Amino acid sequence: MELEVRHLRALCAIADAGSLHKAARQLGVSQPSLTTQLRRIENSLGAELFARERSGCRPTPVGRAVLSRARPLLAEMSALVAEAKSAAARASGPRLRIGSTASRALPGWLGRLRRRLPGTDISLHVDVSPNSLLKMVAAGQLDVAFVHEVEGCPLVLPEGLCVRVLVEREPQFVSMARHHPAADAAVVELADLADDRWIVDPSVDGEWEGVRRVLFAAGIDPPLLHGDYHTAAALIAVGEAVAPCQPTSDPRGDMAIRPLRGDPLAVRLLLCSRAGAQEVADGAYLDLAEAYREVAAGAVAYRQWLRRHGSPLLAVPAA
Repeated sequence: MELEVRHLRALCAIADAGSLHKAARQLGVSQPSLTTQLRRIENSLGAELFARERSGCRPTPVGRAVLSRARPLLAEMSALVAEAKSAAARASGPRLRIGSTASRALPGWLGRLRRRLPGTDISLHVDVSPNSLLKMVAAGQLDVAFVHEVEGCPLVLPEGLCVRVLVEREPQFVSMARHHPAADAAVVELADLADDRWIVDPSVDGEWEGVRRVLFAAGIDPPLLHGDYHTAAALIAVGEAVAPCQPTSDPRGDMAIRPLRGDPLAVRLLLCSRAGAQEVADGAYLDLAEAYREVAAGAVAYRQWLRRHGSPLLAVPAA
């Protein structure tokens, strides 16, 4: 078997994620498929590249040597593709490539961008991993990226990126079944959720670590479940779990969203771009700020929280 770019990309994803499970989620493949691919790569090279441990995967000495050569090759390939696409875009007309983690502000942001930039080809790439989006911006695959940074779990910012802070500290609320006893309160105490299972998505950078840190600080050690958004929603609705969520989330009829006392969980919202693209990023930032203000004002629980805290989001246009 000859090594291909996709094989190198898989090796780097496993090393960066620290586990086959997380890497498979980021690559959009199944874990068994990625495990088989890794085994074939190792057989082709005649060496074990990762040591499988209970906590994940760790590169072996041979693996580190392979990775040290693979990373610059992937960077060069990404640059080649980005430059070719950029040249094609200049020939065919203006375009704007935006990336984002999940947010209810996305529809409003896209609408504002299209109205402000008529005739521009605007594309959207959504990823659960902020770090993956930042790498794409640095590689020239995206022009701007709207990402969140979990408090206490800083993102890895590649060199050459400009960062604009949209919200310095957005509180994370908790989603629970409508019939949950704590749903009767306007503000929920962490202690009232001590007996609940918490479900988090381990492929979201920092989410698992952030939740575990906050619960540990509160002296709570509940069972933690791993699952994606759709699995979480199904379990929450029937009372099998609770989960952190964005305050702008729109709850289903069988779910309730409430703030936590003291707002122990929070994220920072950022818009990142490459140096030299300030004009594009400035316009995108203003459109994003307006879209975020709109969904913040429209989310009942978040609007009440903003009023209690005297937030300028409800009173002053974003600048």
